[in-house]
Amino acid sequence: MNTYLIIYFLVGILQDLLATLNIRFIASHKVWLAVVSAFLTVVVAMFVLYNILSDLDSQRSIPAIIAYAAGIAVGTFLAMKLRFESKK
Repeated sequence: MNTYLIIYFLVGILQDLLATLNIRFIASHKVWLAVVSAFLTVVVAMFVLYNILSDLDSQRSIPAIIAYAAGIAVGTFLAMKLRFESKK
């Protein structure tokens, strides 16, 4: 397996973990955590989009997109399973 597919998979996990956490932070009114996670989500997404569009040839782009999408699915799963304890 090519290392670029593993990298796209891991970056997909990171991006969706951040995006899902961002939604959770917004829902729980954690403003600064929501701001930081939103910023990081966009940076990761734009990095991947730029990289896929500019650096990969047509033979490697489709597998990279599929690996990235699989990583996003795993990231959603992980973010939904994380629990945050709120102090009252």
